[in-house]
Amino acid sequence: MEIKYLGHSSFLIKTKTARIVTDPFDPEMVGLKFPKTEADVVTISHSHKDHNFTKNIVGVGGAIPLMIDMPGEFEKLGVRMFGFQSFHDKVKGAERGENIMYKFEAEGISVLHCGDLGVVPEENFLELIGEVDILMVPVGGNYSLSADEAIDLVKKIEPSIVIPMHYNSEKLNQTNFGKLTPVSEFTKKFGLDNPVTEPKLVYKKEELEAEMRVVVLEI
Repeated sequence: MEIKYLGHSSFLIKTKTARIVTDPFDPEMVGLKFPKTEADVVTISHSHKDHNFTKNIVGVGGAIPLMIDMPGEFEKLGVRMFGFQSFHDKVKGAERGENIMYKFEAEGISVLHCGDLGVVPEENFLELIGEVDILMVPVGGNYSLSADEAIDLVKKIEPSIVIPMHYNSEKLNQTNFGKLTPVSEFTKKFGLDNPVTEPKLVYKKEELEAEMRVVVLEI
């Protein structure tokens, strides 16, 4: 499995059989380029333009991608996908609405993309999600989990790999996202003051380590 960060909350997940894009964003709103990207599946955590902008997504080989924007169980090209309804805020969606967390299972690896999760779920909810090898979690606060809340979630899930997302950087549109904290607010709590970014994450099930690792991917 190969994972590349497209920016904000968007990733390209490649398995041996499928290409999945999570939360594609409007480049003008976010401030980052979003290249035309081929995908078999596109998941959308909620209907905000920085998470549901599918204009630059094209299907592989001219096919129409499977667009998933709801809870439920799905399968395509050897990838099982599960959508779990959650909330974008701490008042059961009253401020920002609902959010869908997506779990992907392929090649013996489970990946959980939290979307714009706004509150740390209860233990019984996390039990429904089950084991997670790779956790993609928002860490920038304000619109979603803060660095401390993200760490609380990490401790509860205990993944092998943590990939932070939805944080501030100089590349973002500061008018819209200047209130987000940088990724260092999250990584320094793991002793990583200046984390080295990686261009992509390539993993096989047998390579997953017993000790948890934080991976910051290049934007």
